[in-house]
Amino acid sequence: MGNNGMKNKVILLILDGLGYSYARKLMGNLEGWVDSGEATLWKGLSVLPSVSGPCYASIHTGLTPQEHGVTSNYHQGKLEDPDIFSAVKSAGGTTAAVAHSFFSDYFQASPFNHLCDMEVDDINRPIQHARFYTMAGENKAQPATPSDIDLFWQMSLLIQRHQPDYFLFHSSTLDSLGHHYGFDSIEIDKNCYVIDAALGDFIPRWQEQGYDVIVTADHGQSARGHHGGTEAIMRDIPIYYFANPDNALDGPPTGVVIDQTALAPSILQRMGVDIPESMQTTPVWR
Repeated sequence: MGNNGMKNKVILLILDGLGYSYARKLMGNLEGWVDSGEATLWKGLSVLPSVSGPCYASIHTGLTPQEHGVTSNYHQGKLEDPDIFSAVKSAGGTTAAVAHSFFSDYFQASPFNHLCDMEVDDINRPIQHARFYTMAGENKAQPATPSDIDLFWQMSLLIQRHQPDYFLFHSSTLDSLGHHYGFDSIEIDKNCYVIDAALGDFIPRWQEQGYDVIVTADHGQSARGHHGGTEAIMRDIPIYYFANPDNALDGPPTGVVIDQTALAPSILQRMGVDIPESMQTTPVWR
């Protein structure tokens, strides 16, 4: 138990658009850790619509889009419901993020202001240490996705400086390239390799720093580069869990499908943080 009462520190990595079937085929390092028993893998089921904004909000509030009100990527405005960031901060913990600006808009301040919100180091804000990006000007010739390796180092610098109890990492690379080239493409293959190879170096580093590491996605994507609907390829997501070796994970059998709304209460329970009453899905990890 840490000085602030946290039972475990947790990193949540959201690899945008990386559906379950593609993760199983393309993420060799992650799958190798599952084979060796160093990580546990569950299949997750995204909320509907299986679109980024609604999924981001559901992952952090534990509510469905119909409950939290983010039903498309066109939503703007800070959410009123409790979320992982606010719960950890209320418990005396420290939060951090390297992520798309949607997360700032939903959980920090809205509308997103580049001068005030792009870089944050303020213990009074819900996300106390943050580096956000916008992908402004994105197109097929210039997808405007930051280098994931640079983002991993940026994250590692924030960990080194502030030792946050909860850290959100979010990469838009795979989702963006999937929309432009289709998920069944050489562009996706190559970028999955780059991210997976980088995780091979960074996950052990983060574990040595005392973190549980969860790698998941907001949603999947079809071979044509589409999502939002009900097909399994759009809704099925991976949930890889690397538990802190000093505190074994108590979770469901690996054949259980975890609903996306279970992530928020499950992460808070793993951290030893009181779960807000609004999060009604039963936690799956202890």
